Amino acid sequence: MGCGHYQAGSITVRILAFDNSPLEPGFWEKRIAEAFDARQKSGLITGNNTNAYRLVHGEGDMLPGLVLDYYNGVVVLQAHSAGMLRERDKIVSALRRVLGNILLAVYDKSSSTAPFKAGIDLTEGYLYKRDGFAADQSFILENGLKFGVDWEKGQKTGFFLDQRDNRALVKSCSNGKRVLNLFCYTGGFSVYAMAGGASLVHSVDSSSKAIEMTDLNIKANYSGEGGFAHNSYCTYAIDFLKNSKEGEYDLMIVDPPAFAKHRDVLKNALRAYQRLNFNAISKIAPGGLIFTFSCSQIVDKISFAEAVFSAAALSRRKVRIVGRLSQPSDHPVNIFHPEGEYLKGLVLLVD
Repeated sequence: MGCGHYQAGSITVRILAFDNSPLEPGFWEKRIAEAFDARQKSGLITGNNTNAYRLVHGEGDMLPGLVLDYYNGVVVLQAHSAGMLRERDKIVSALRRVLGNILLAVYDKSSSTAPFKAGIDLTEGYLYKRDGFAADQSFILENGLKFGVDWEKGQKTGFFLDQRDNRALVKSCSNGKRVLNLFCYTGGFSVYAMAGGASLVHSVDSSSKAIEMTDLNIKANYSGEGGFAHNSYCTYAIDFLKNSKEGEYDLMIVDPPAFAKHRDVLKNALRAYQRLNFNAISKIAPGGLIFTFSCSQIVDKISFAEAVFSAAALSRRKVRIVGRLSQPSDHPVNIFHPEGEYLKGLVLLVD
């Protein structure tokens, strides 16, 4: 027996507790406190060079249907179920008790994630603001680097926290490299590549807002001195890649948005991954590295790898996998919900 949120659809019940009694009064505070403690134990909160992380990752923190991202005092809430939408007031109260004085505001951004048949008002906005809080441009620190976050108008909750460890890996591989960051969003990988000593970084995204944020983040971290060059391009990534010269880049980041959110488009998504990676493999300089990713939950590791293998075979170049990547510790995976490990990546060495 258990207690959970019922909802019509493919997932009938999201289990919150495995017992036969209603949720105890302190349930929300207890679960969020456990999640906060897990981040402390992983070292995310105890340091002073990172102040943004995922506080609650759905099933991975035993709160299915709920995502809470923490940005330097502001928590952005996304509910993925009708049940979580109805519990927002209790969640905010629990956050205030667990986080105390470090909590400045809670912003609800559930309109794009909540079930459209829930019959609940999906207007986005602040559920809580401490006196004196001003929702101006907010900057966070990640591994000592500064990033502007727009949780009100940006994609997802405002920043892709799940790539933190992978950005640091790119930094360690970037010294002296000519770097291409495709689907750059707000330029996270670009900033890290420059911090790692890249000689040139090109950032590409089809969103003018994303390019604007990329330029802001570059400016926030670098004065323009140091012997490197950065350029941003507002255009489609695949077109930019096709029009680039062979051997123009030594390191590429290929991190597209989810190509498949439903199983009925899975085959088309895998073909898209194949085409994209074929072009990247074909254009990168000999000895170059490609960091290629899929964030589509329904695309499993094997299917994604097979799409990349097919692209490598078509390119007729020697390609080796030198790394397999996933999400960081603040995106835990429940052993009974392996689908929670949605981010998969490969590091390719192309000769």
